[in-house]
Amino acid sequence: MTRGMYGVAAALLALCIFLIDALSPIEGAVAVLYVLVVLIASMTSRRGDILIAGVGALALTIIAYFISHGLDNVASPALRAFVSVAAITIATLLAIQNQASTHALAEQANLLNLTHDMIFVRKHSGEITFWNHAAEEVYGWSSSEAIGRKADELLETRYPEDRDTVETTLMRTGRWEGTLEQRTRSGVPIVLDSRWSLQRDRLGQVMGVLETHTNITERNAAHAALVRSERRYRHMFDSTRIGVVQEDWSGIREELERHAALNGGRRVGHVSTIPGFMARARRLVRILDVNPAFLEMIGVEKTENFTQTIDDVLDTGDISFAEAIEAFVRGDPFYEGETELVRAGGSLVPVLFAITFPAIDDDGNVLVFVVDISERKQAQDALNLAQSELAHAARVATLGELTASIAHEVNQPLMAVVTNGEAGMRWLRRNPPDLHEVETAITRVIAEGRRASDIVKRIRDFLKKAPAKQDELCLPALIEEAVALVEHELERAKVDVLLEVQGGLPRIRGDRIQFQQVLVNLMVNAGQAMADHPGRRAIFVEASRLGKDEVAIAIRDTGPGIPEDHLQRLFDPFFTTKQNGMGMGLAICRTTVEAHGGRLTVESTPGDGATFQLVLPTSQPGLP
Repeated sequence: MTRGMYGVAAALLALCIFLIDALSPIEGAVAVLYVLVVLIASMTSRRGDILIAGVGALALTIIAYFISHGLDNVASPALRAFVSVAAITIATLLAIQNQASTHALAEQANLLNLTHDMIFVRKHSGEITFWNHAAEEVYGWSSSEAIGRKADELLETRYPEDRDTVETTLMRTGRWEGTLEQRTRSGVPIVLDSRWSLQRDRLGQVMGVLETHTNITERNAAHAALVRSERRYRHMFDSTRIGVVQEDWSGIREELERHAALNGGRRVGHVSTIPGFMARARRLVRILDVNPAFLEMIGVEKTENFTQTIDDVLDTGDISFAEAIEAFVRGDPFYEGETELVRAGGSLVPVLFAITFPAIDDDGNVLVFVVDISERKQAQDALNLAQSELAHAARVATLGELTASIAHEVNQPLMAVVTNGEAGMRWLRRNPPDLHEVETAITRVIAEGRRASDIVKRIRDFLKKAPAKQDELCLPALIEEAVALVEHELERAKVDVLLEVQGGLPRIRGDRIQFQQVLVNLMVNAGQAMADHPGRRAIFVEASRLGKDEVAIAIRDTGPGIPEDHLQRLFDPFFTTKQNGMGMGLAICRTTVEAHGGRLTVESTPGDGATFQLVLPTSQPGLP
């Protein structure tokens, strides 16, 4: 019923009572019935309505008294009227007090409805007597549907222990806390953090049980997901074949901040300038955890046997750690490098590593990923050895093709020695002997002998399996020596060699024999490419400066050029267009040039010859 309906009912009842009291011959305290009017007015839950009903009832009682009895009869009627007034007054005051109490209880109940926790009150026997709004939203039952139902049956409660044990604890201590599992109206299971409080009256009798439930289903699911994630990543950490190290760099950060404080807050540009910092830093970086792959890498069986700082695993000559510190100071997010770790037995193992640095507000934990490259190093050494063997084989093959030229080169000084010796003998036998001419002939014999010796030594060095030498080389002399090696071969093929060497070229650094091999190979290839060419056969060898730090050697021929589809594969190993070729010459040439820090390229227009260009760094970059 609405407030207006209660008002109308109270007014009609008051009118009936007034008519009966004022007009009927009934002798009695009829006005006492106005108490019912006050009670009906109190149903509106408004204090003003109660006061209006009480004051109105008092007024009607007095008016009815004067209408019925006037002022003459003040004995029994007056007493009945007084009793009615007293009853109405008391009823009004009690209604106002009851309303105040009801308002207080309503406000308390409203507070329970404002909380996000599910709260309900039940009797000791289990029937629900109060059900807040949060319980309605989460469980799905309205208050009217839940009240009067047994909580355990309605919610299908599952306890972490025996139900009697829970009840015993509640009765003994007045409280119980634990984790429950209940079901909503739709059948969805939820996990709850539950707290029970026992309510007793003044006599200690149990009035009910207040249950407060917090839904921790999502929190439990998140915790379970976190546990699964931790297990998954731990499995990845332990099972990966890449070494993983967790390090604490907070000590490094504190040391840098302390040094900055001593310098007025100014951070140092390069930490390597701080005396003794690097040695301290190696001991400040603590190793927190390592995976089995890293332990195997350094020859340690158990984590318990592992040392606690990186100073114990880095070689004393390591420079990568200093570079990593510099990257950390610059604020780089990561650093990659190559170093050697000290195994348990003292041997060194080469590794590649990558460090992920923490953010400024992180706890200082750093992850280091380490890859053992011992096999790669061995494979690289084997590859270098194979390349050396192939280069040696190519030199021997080249020697077979240049046998005639070598014989010519050696034969020339030997014949000159014989000729000059015979001339000297003739001048000596003359009468009188011409000693000046004899001296001249002997001088020429000595010079030609030295020339033959140099040629033999050069050929022996060319064929010798020796490590590459890094010498400062005069470029014009190097070109002339290479041309001399193939001059006779090119003369037989009727190929002209024309040199154009720029004056004042800087020296280059490298292995003389290897450079000779490259130039000889390129010139021989050019000569063979023009073997069937009907036009002019010429090779132009040009040397010039290229910028401040490089020199360029171009070997250009007038042959038929290189087909377009061959240009892309020309430097591939085992690719050849010769019937008896190995396909290794140009591949070795490019590898040799790149090993000396240079580059080898080719340009060709079909029918207009080909040009190979070597670009080499000078021995002193930037100097004239």
